[in-house]
Amino acid sequence: MSGAQGTPNAETAGRMVEEVLDRLASSGDRAACEAAEELVRVLMEFYGAGFARALDLLGRRPERPAREAVDALLRDELVAGLLVLHGLHPHDAPTRVAHALDALPQDVESTGFDPATGELRLRLLGSGGCGCGGSRDAVEQAARDTLACFAPEVTAVTLEADPASEPVLLQIGAGPPGSSSSGPSGRPPATAAP
Repeated sequence: MSGAQGTPNAETAGRMVEEVLDRLASSGDRAACEAAEELVRVLMEFYGAGFARALDLLGRRPERPAREAVDALLRDELVAGLLVLHGLHPHDAPTRVAHALDALPQDVESTGFDPATGELRLRLLGSGGCGCGGSRDAVEQAARDTLACFAPEVTAVTLEADPASEPVLLQIGAGPPGSSSSGPSGRPPATAAP
């Protein structure tokens, strides 16, 4: 018997899993049989965590409208990841990418996505802190982690430099006040570096 849309119901699915495990056991490959049983256990834990999260999110405010309940599920990384994994997420990839970027602690904007390569190019908005590479690496890693759940189509993240937000370096000329390297005020002129 099948459930909705021709998918197996729980009883049929359980029998199919047992049949596959029995075939592996009868093959005599003990390692393959143990690996398959471990895989089934891990998948059960994964899906169980997803269902538990969905029930928790829905149960927090059972009086809320259905749209709000669905939105709460779609904002959750675990539930959204399961929906994406099975092609059930109602939002298209650009919407999911935008949602994932909004969830990041640092403001970034997309400067382009190449579906052929899976590369998403981002630009850091606002202050990047001290300008050191560690914070850029942390932003890239946070983007990769969040996008893995919401938009697995993105397989690479590149954080582009934003020339407007780069710090301006000042060079101060050397020499005593009044020397030929001094400006009209008697102090060395400050010049912006290129």
